[in-house]
Amino acid sequence: MINLILKDVLIQKNVILFYIATIIIYLFADVSPILIVPLYSLVFINMTFSYDEKDNANILLNSLPYTRKEIVTSKYVGALIFTALFIMITYGGNYLINGTETLFSWKAILLIIGLVMVAISFMLPVFYKFKRQYLVIASGALVGIYLVTIKFFVPNFNEKLRELTQKFITLQETQMYFIAIFTIVILYIGSWLLSIRIYERKAF
Repeated sequence: MINLILKDVLIQKNVILFYIATIIIYLFADVSPILIVPLYSLVFINMTFSYDEKDNANILLNSLPYTRKEIVTSKYVGALIFTALFIMITYGGNYLINGTETLFSWKAILLIIGLVMVAISFMLPVFYKFKRQYLVIASGALVGIYLVTIKFFVPNFNEKLRELTQKFITLQETQMYFIAIFTIVILYIGSWLLSIRIYERKAF
């Protein structure tokens, strides 16, 4: 399974420097790492599926000595590893550029990982069930809805989102964190099992 995760990294080796460069630009623009890391983690995962579809990699993978469960699991485990790498890159860069004192804020890191896990939980079953192009269309529609919302209905949406994030980070009730973590983990595991079920029934 490690080889499957490495494969997803190697197929994007030519754009990794681009990822790092644009992350640095966002940091100079004082964009919060809480927004940067989930964005790049999801783009990275999206691109792995894009390359797999483009090169018909699933046909090759299923001819190799990997079970379909291992192939799916590598995506879910890989998503967490890629997120951890982007956290280190982003927070390391943020520390060097802005000298922030909240470099190792565990609440912020938990929030980032939680956001990625929730997004992945919905994305991956869709990837395995449908072609990636359908998710691209859906994503475009969501972006359109977002732009219309902040333009005509909630002009200060981004500010409200920033305030909500700050409230979460400053929350002192440990029990709520455990409930949130437990819920997200159950969602992630459920999504993983669903993706395995979908992929095992798929014909290539």
